[in-house]
Parts: sequence; structure tokens; C-alpha cells
Amino acid sequence: MDFTPLAERLRPKNLDEFIGQEQLVGKDAVFRQALQRGIIPSIIFWGPPGVGKTTLAKIIAGSLNRPFYTLSAVSSGVKDVREVIQKVEQSGLFGSGNAILFIDEIHRFSKSQQDSLLGAVEKGVLTLIGATTENPSFEVNAALLSRCQVFVLKALEVQHLEQLLTRALSQDKQLAAMNLEVAETKALFKLSGGDARRLLNVLETVIQSMPTGTKLITDELVANVIQENPALYDKDGEQHYDIISAFIKSIRGSDPNAGIYWLARMLAGGEDPKFIARRLIILASEDIGNANPTALVLANTTFDSVQKIGMPEARIILSQCVVYLAGSPKSNASYDAINKAMALAKDKGNLAVPMHLRNAPTKLMRDLGYGDNYKYSHGYEGNFKAQEYLPTEITGEKFYEPGGNARENEIRTRLKNWWKDKYRY
Repeated sequence: MDFTPLAERLRPKNLDEFIGQEQLVGKDAVFRQALQRGIIPSIIFWGPPGVGKTTLAKIIAGSLNRPFYTLSAVSSGVKDVREVIQKVEQSGLFGSGNAILFIDEIHRFSKSQQDSLLGAVEKGVLTLIGATTENPSFEVNAALLSRCQVFVLKALEVQHLEQLLTRALSQDKQLAAMNLEVAETKALFKLSGGDARRLLNVLETVIQSMPTGTKLITDELVANVIQENPALYDKDGEQHYDIISAFIKSIRGSDPNAGIYWLARMLAGGEDPKFIARRLIILASEDIGNANPTALVLANTTFDSVQKIGMPEARIILSQCVVYLAGSPKSNASYDAINKAMALAKDKGNLAVPMHLRNAPTKLMRDLGYGDNYKYSHGYEGNFKAQEYLPTEITGEKFYEPGGNARENEIRTRLKNWWKDKYRY
């Protein structure tokens, strides 16, 4: 008996065997035509798990008969990348016959790890093929991304899953010999979530667990064998980001019920509770801010408590924090302020610090006027003295606009009393 997993036994060897992704492997598709001509650029395959990213990389290597190296971003570092590049350079594999380096989960590579690839890709020492479940615009360095062509892969649709199921039962020698019949596919397809590998893994698990003599695969049989919620949560894939997005937006939108639901979905799916707690800290500052400064204190305490307690009790602490944050007044004024300031800082460059604000630790600096005419705020009534704190070129520029909530209205009043019309609060 062949103990190789079913998904691996059925892995396509060429584009004609490949199921789905017609926009890439179809007769007139750009990707297929490029492969047939033997001209493949560096590529980033972007798509959800189990849709053929690794398979396409292997088909490319097999079709072009080039040296093929594989690294996983989870377990590899700069040292591993440099070792591959050195091997290729020492073998004299340049130009049209250059080697292919496949990096799975390339979005997990740090900036320095991605930068280590730049020279080899730019010089043509390597053709890079990266696979990612995350948007490469956010997760891959711009310099590296500009040297790659991005191909988007989609989750498999029902007709693709049907083709895959038929192929498994008819073309795999072990399954074909069992004369199995699939009476219902709803449970299998729902569990797969458009992921070919998961479909085949679930099918294999069901078949291995079937009572002796059973030939019929039904939804009930699948549900009994696969003891998990059909509403799967893939904490390593695209759904991870979709659900955390729904979670954050629910709390930002002041809906504690939706916030708790998405929290439950994440916890039931095995999400790291510390990841959830970290996101709550960010939300407390970004979306609540000075409308309720206690929110940040509670979120930070929640993270500390989750670390100390762990699951399953950590769910209670997270739930309390979610309800509190959802029910809190909201303001993104501080978030907007830093974004505006950073945009202006980038646009204006390194504006000079006003002389009166400069530090003067030496006699020479004092003689040059560093620190002259600085007004020490605590030496004046109300601990305030109006003076210029911004560079001359942007004097009067306002970044922070207090939100329209009770606490920030108090801040607005104080600022207006201090600064009069300078910032027009």
C-alpha cells in the first residue's frame, strides 16, 4: 500500500492535469503561453490555501527542466537564502537556464530576508517564485515586488471540487479499487472551503474511518467522522484576516454582540488569544483614544491577564474587554493626527528645529544662540506660556482636531483658552 497522502498522490504534473485557475492555465492564458515559450519571470502567486500555488511552482520547474530549490519562510532565514544563491553562482547557472527558488509563505520573510533576494533576482541569478496567502502589496517589499509578476489564484468553485472528487475516486489506484460512491457532497465541499488539499484530506480521513463494508459516502457520515464545526476558521490563511477585520470593525462600530460573535469564532478556531489581545490594544488607541483613555489601560491589562491565565479562562477576560471597548465612546483624532503629521514630515523633509528649542549642553552652543529665549512653561501662571514649537515653515499647522465627545470637548476648551486663534480649535 502507498502511504503517500492522497493530496500528494493526486498532485498534477502538468497544466493539462491542473484543476481550476482557468485565468492562468487556460488555453490562451498569459501564464500558460509564457510557460510554453520557456520564458518565466520572477513570480508571486497570491491566493488562499490549497488552490495550487506550490503545484504551479513545481510544474514550472518540471516543464523548464531547471534546478529547483525550495525554502519555507517559516523555517528559513537570510543564511539559507545566501546558501542557495551561492550554490547557483558556483554552478554557473545564469541567463535562460537559471535556477528557480520557490519560497512558500514569502509574506513571513522579514525585510532583511526579502532584501537578501534582491541582487540575485535583479541579476538573473535566480528566478524567484513566491507563494503567499496575503496581499503582496502589503507583505512583500516594494523593491522585490517590482521585480516580480503577481498572479492571483482564487478559491476553487463547486465545479472544480466536483472534478477533483471524481478524479480522486476514479484515478487514484487505492480509491478506485474500493468502488466507493459519493451520495452527497455538501458536507465535503463545505469543509473544504474551496481548498483542494483540505478536500482531499477530509475525503481520505472519512474513507479511512468508514466501517468495514461501507461504500457510500453521505453528509451524515462525513459529519460524524469529522468532529469539527463546518464553519472552519483557518488561522493561517486569508480567513484569519477576514474575521479579525470583522471583529475590529464590529467593536469600532459599537456593536458588542457582533464583537463577541467574531471573538467566539476566532477562539473556537484556535486563534492565539494573545494575538486578539494585541489587536484590542491597537483598537483602544486608534478608535477610542482620548474619548476614553481608560480603554487603553483596560486593553493593556487584558493582554497581561491573558498571558498569565491562558485558555480557556482567557475567553472571559477577552469578552469583558470586547464589551467595554464596543460600549465606549469613539474617537480616531489621535490616529488622524499622527498620520497627517507623518505625511507632512515626509513631504517637507528635515525642517530645522527652532533655535530656542534646541538643547545647549556646551558653551559653544550657548554662544551660538542655542536655547535663547526659551520660555519654561512651569514658570508661568497656569503652567503655560505661548511660544512657537513648530519649525518656521509650518507654523500654525494643526494636526490634532479633538473629537466631538465629552472628554475631548474638555481638551478642546483648554487648547482654545491656551492658544486663542493660533490653531482655531
